[in-house]
Amino acid sequence: MALLAEAIILGLLTGSVYALMASGLTLIFGVMDIINIAQGIFVVLGAYLSYALEHYLHIDLFLGLLITVPVMFFLGLGIEWAFIRRIRQNRVMLSLLVTYAVALVIEGILNFIFTGTTVRLSAPYVDATFPIFGFYISYMYLFSAGMSIVLLLGLYFLIYQTRFGYSMRAAMQNRTAAMLIGIDVERISAITFGLGVALTAAGGMSFGAINAFNAASSYDLISRLLVIIVLGGMGSLRGALLASLFMLAVGAITDVIWSPVWSSTVFFVLLVVLLLFRPQGLFGKVEGRKQ
Repeated sequence: MALLAEAIILGLLTGSVYALMASGLTLIFGVMDIINIAQGIFVVLGAYLSYALEHYLHIDLFLGLLITVPVMFFLGLGIEWAFIRRIRQNRVMLSLLVTYAVALVIEGILNFIFTGTTVRLSAPYVDATFPIFGFYISYMYLFSAGMSIVLLLGLYFLIYQTRFGYSMRAAMQNRTAAMLIGIDVERISAITFGLGVALTAAGGMSFGAINAFNAASSYDLISRLLVIIVLGGMGSLRGALLASLFMLAVGAITDVIWSPVWSSTVFFVLLVVLLLFRPQGLFGKVEGRKQ
């Protein structure tokens, strides 16, 4: 029972970090009809930026977010302006190709700079643990979950309690109508893409402290993030949160009661089973968004 309880708690704590990363992905899709395949490599890039600050400049991982989050935000703005904004038709399909190309370029740059060597972030609290219910939990899991919750609450406030959020939700519902009432949809889209990428800086830092990683880690990451947003419902932040917590908890439980080999398999089997009965995901809508 102790192992099972530990698995559930770790799964929920890790799930909150995945929810943070997936929220950026589902937010971009909801506003822009863009499936950002590069989200996985953005997470890895965020982890490498934290690694560079910690390893070469000895800046604390969480303090380093004051640098990496703005850097990733402006990187997102630049990529949206240079590549994503040019997509006028068939946005969903073409975005897959464009963002995949962006991911390959960033992966190549990371492999060139860091030589593909597997690394892991380090800090005094990364390996430190505290006892709870007869087992030990790493402080990093707790700190990462707390940070994710704070950022997700901030994102919720931005979307539902600010004028920018009202404009963003209008663009989600109907881009054409939003433009007709004077909303600058291109500006909203650019900031949304920047926010989605900026969130990967925090998610990448947590991911890199909990797991060893290299540039190729992005493939497993993006597959899991896509499963989460499809399971939760494309464009649904609430769905991304609940799907992240559920899927990571199930994966952790599978590790304990069955085998780590089957953890990823169960992850995708559950997706297939759910979509057989509810193709739109947990909180997705059957009808498409109006253009």
